Amino acid sequence: MKRHNQILAGLLVVQIVISAVLFWPRSSAATGKSEPVFPDLKAEEIVSLTITDDQGNTVSLKKEGGDWVLADADGYPAQADRVTTLLDKLVGLTTGRLVARTDASQRRLQVADDDFIRRIRFETADGKEHVLYLGSSPSYGATHFRLGGETETYLTDNLTAWDVGSTATAWVNTTYLEVPFDAVTKMTLENKNGTFVFTKDEEGHWTMEGLGPDESLKESAVTTMLRRATKVNLAVPLGKTEKPEYGLDEPNAIVTLETGERTVVLKVGARNPDDETYVVSSSESPYYVRVSEFAVRHMVEDGRDDFVPPPVTPTPAP
Repeated sequence: MKRHNQILAGLLVVQIVISAVLFWPRSSAATGKSEPVFPDLKAEEIVSLTITDDQGNTVSLKKEGGDWVLADADGYPAQADRVTTLLDKLVGLTTGRLVARTDASQRRLQVADDDFIRRIRFETADGKEHVLYLGSSPSYGATHFRLGGETETYLTDNLTAWDVGSTATAWVNTTYLEVPFDAVTKMTLENKNGTFVFTKDEEGHWTMEGLGPDESLKESAVTTMLRRATKVNLAVPLGKTEKPEYGLDEPNAIVTLETGERTVVLKVGARNPDDETYVVSSSESPYYVRVSEFAVRHMVEDGRDDFVPPPVTPTPAP
């Protein structure tokens, strides 16, 4: 039995050594000269980019007239500095830290064609397409990667999955509408519960049309709605074309903001039950977007009772 255990222990040691040889990152000194993964490629030569994650999310960006935009949202503007930062990191990748050479290791390191953390497809101005797979992270800031069509897997500390967002919000300014809160002097809400008109007086207090002599306005409800209406963050850019399914022919809510200098109209369309978002359009933007339900719930649901609390019934004397 003792001899048997010694043999098993020896085999285990051999397996550990083999694994270390196969999967331990090799420095450039051990594998030869470190070279660029994309020789002679410059960041400014890349004209399109498609990113897919392991959950099936995909975002596509392209360069139009020197500007980066979302390819699937009628050219919704992307933030160029975020894109160029990623491109600089891509062209800066090197082969200095080789991890594995076999096809079998690709799935283990999550850089296989059908098993990856991120897949990055990008095209250059001359029409050439490149594919890069980002995989698992063996330590903080380090990521496995593989070039499409190659068997070698490398390690980098220059690029992580966090740098490669797979949704539109990772690449655009998420502020869809912003109106100075203090500048609004009048707000009109129209929804299924009626039409409500709020006006701010010279002292900064809000009043509502139609208040009875014994009624008072719950100003906190007004300011809560106003804050949501004056700054709207998008969840998904949709594009410039209005579609019937957006529900904007008969919107769930219309909010009109007046500042004295401009009038802004915000329409809330159909709700998508799958992701709990609403379609929204603004008179300040040519684009339609989806926003979270939380952002527009008060606009859609609030009625008179939310703004005018019922009168307090006096307690009868004993």
